[in-house]
Amino acid sequence: MTAHDDDTPEILYEGPWLRMVRRGRWEYAERTHGNGMAVIIIAVTPDDHVLFVEQYRVPLGARTIEMPAGLVGDDHAHDTLESAARRELVEETGWEPGRVDVLLVGPTSSGMSSERIAFVRALDLTRVGDGGGVDNEDITVHKVPRAQAPAWLMRKQAEGFELDLKLWAGLWMIDHNPDGSPA
Repeated sequence: MTAHDDDTPEILYEGPWLRMVRRGRWEYAERTHGNGMAVIIIAVTPDDHVLFVEQYRVPLGARTIEMPAGLVGDDHAHDTLESAARRELVEETGWEPGRVDVLLVGPTSSGMSSERIAFVRALDLTRVGDGGGVDNEDITVHKVPRAQAPAWLMRKQAEGFELDLKLWAGLWMIDHNPDGSPA
């Protein structure tokens, strides 16, 4: 978009979770809650296993492998990045963090959506349930030894699963802060 394009947004469609917007000639999606924020949770169990979730994603028409994640402010008006990360990790995996650290916030697909996501590192995990999600999310939890995680992910891709590319950033941030310093 250039400075002379019309900057007035035109709402093309609005549903309970998303709206389609046009600014000038550019069309994109916005989330309708929580300032368009989501969290992705980097979680390693005390026995050095990475937590992944598997679920069917309608837009892809396929099952995906992702790190636990969720929307900020979808059902909780006073959500913070930290509280959303804690809630989503417990709901999806059954593991509760003793501490969560927000590492980095940025756009997920800057040409298609205004959504931003926060990478959150969950620490001092305690098993409190089975996970699996809420409201028929049908989430399968995978607990994979950290040293085997990249090879496991590639096997899942060979089996036909879609892999969230943010997985590799999450794996890197197990041991590193965004600036490259040790975690």
